[in-house]
Order: sequence, then structure tokens, then C-alpha cells
Amino acid sequence: MNKKKLLIILGSILGIILIIIFIYIFNLRAVSNSNELVSFTVNSGESKETIVDNLKNANLIRSKYVTLAYIILSGNGNIQAGNYELSRNMSTKEIIESLANGDVVNKNREVVSITFKEGITLKEYLQLIADNTNLEYDVIIEQINDLEFLNNLIEEYWFLTEDILNEDIYYALEGYLYPNTYEFHKETTLDEVISKILNETDNRLSTIREKLEASNNSIHEILTMASIAEKEAISYEDRQKVVQVINARIDLNMNLGMDVTTYYGVQKDMKEILTNVDINDSNPYNTRVSGFLGLPVGPICNPSIESIEAALNPADTNYIYFFADIVTGNVYFTDNYDEFLNFKNLYG
Repeated sequence: MNKKKLLIILGSILGIILIIIFIYIFNLRAVSNSNELVSFTVNSGESKETIVDNLKNANLIRSKYVTLAYIILSGNGNIQAGNYELSRNMSTKEIIESLANGDVVNKNREVVSITFKEGITLKEYLQLIADNTNLEYDVIIEQINDLEFLNNLIEEYWFLTEDILNEDIYYALEGYLYPNTYEFHKETTLDEVISKILNETDNRLSTIREKLEASNNSIHEILTMASIAEKEAISYEDRQKVVQVINARIDLNMNLGMDVTTYYGVQKDMKEILTNVDINDSNPYNTRVSGFLGLPVGPICNPSIESIEAALNPADTNYIYFFADIVTGNVYFTDNYDEFLNFKNLYG
């Protein structure tokens, strides 16, 4: 090999090395010049890969692969569990050092545990938050629909789309707040609370992301069907059948005629009695109103992952009617209207 070729090869290798170094250094930079604080939690036992994925999802780092490489090369792999407040203008190096040093925020801040049950509404979430933290219900019920707040969330979370900005929707994040038990600081902000819940929603939906994106329905539609199934049935199999009935009725241009949507439309608790005025109330959720075709404008509660999976995997049946017995939790399905009326007379 002559000297000229050798120099070209060496120059090419050096050029590639310099490009890799540039990419590495660039991706260690802060994601923004903003000093906005972001609450970030490292749970005990989480792997480095999960922590880095969460940092990326929270838009705190540029590249998860470069971050993992930095952790290995720097030897800062002993990341400590805890609650942190990180800024978007922190470099990857600063963030990892903070996590490795255990620079948790206000270690003595009182923490409260709140359980959000499957199938409860956003208003019920906010009431529980107000009952257990410094946040005031009347304030956060207004903040939750703030347009700037919602647009920032849409930019941050892949499963939030402009569908939630429909003016007819009562509460934009209804259906998107995953039901679970969470720990919050007693002295907190709505941003901190909602970010923690949406991070859990992200974790749950990410496990079925391919199915969600491959569906003929939008994520918003899937969550809407899941929320109805959550309210109407208890078992996974019955929820699959409920979704099948929803699809069948839409295909047949029949209104859904489901009481659970009427309750939400008039903002009544399911334990209350629906009046004729309620049933005939024309709103974007009430599927019992004559001429109302298709799904409600959005979810009517916050469904479990089982209900979401049921919405993605409806039963293979020919049912177009069902009656849910609210006393026993049993659901009776049929393709015959007279049989439906019989179920209603027996169990209604």
C-alpha cells in the first residue's frame, strides 16, 4: 500500500472518529436554555435503561444511547432512587451526576399516597388530589383545561393528540390519567401531579404502542371505547363484548344508547337516577339522544389497561344489545331486541 492511500485511509478513520466525538458531545448538551423545573422520580430497582428511557420521555436528555454510553464511560452507574427536580437547561452530565449523588429534592418534604381507582373520572381525581395536597379544587379544575398547559403536554407525550383540544370535550385529559396508586409531595403543583400520572400512562401504553398505532381507530377513539367498557362491565371478556356491540351499532348506524354516557353527559354520579330530562339532554356525550350516532366526543372515565386491550381486541360475536345488571355486575348480551327487553324486565 502506497503512502498516499495510507494517508487517505487514516484521514477517513480520523474523520469518522471526529464525527462520532462531535455527535457524542452534542448529545450531552442540555435540551433547552429554559430553566423550567421538571419533577423526575427514580423508583427503587429500576434498570439504567428504564431510567434513561424515562429521562428521554420527560424531554430531559437528547439521546438515550449517548446517555447510556456516558453512564458507562463516566462510571456514574450507581443511580439512587428518589424524587428529583431537574431543569431542562442541565446537561446530561449534570443530570446523571445529580441522580448518582442522590440530590433528591427536599428530603423532608411530606409525601402522600393517593389511589385512583379504575373507572373514576377526572373530576374525582382532582377532588382526591385537593383532599390530600395543598392544591385547591376550584383552582385546578380550571387549570386542567388551560390551552397552553395542554399544548405543552401534547408536545411531550406521544399518545396525546389535538383530539383532546375539541371544544366539546368537558375535560381534555379525561381517559388519559392511568388509574394507580401514586406518591405525591403534599406541597406540590398541578404540573408535578399530572406529569407523574402521565408518565405512568406512557409506561402502560408503550407496552401496546404498536397495536395502538396499527388500529383503524385513533388512540382517542380507543380510550373512549375502553372507558365505556370500563363502566359497563367487570370482566375482560364482557368488556370485549361491549366493545363489539359498540362497533356493531356504529356499523349499523344505530345509536349506542348507553346509560353510562348519559350519566357523564349530565355529570351525574352513577348512583343517581336518570330523569327524562337527563336522557333527552342533547350534549356531545349522551348516546341515548335520538339521532346521536357514533362515539361520544371523548372518554367518560379513566380506564384500566385491561379495558384498553379489550377495545383493541373486541369479541367475535353478533351481539347488538346488552343489559348490565348494576347489582350483580353481570352483563347479558343478545342479538334479539325482544330478548333484550326480557333481560331489562328481569334485571332492571
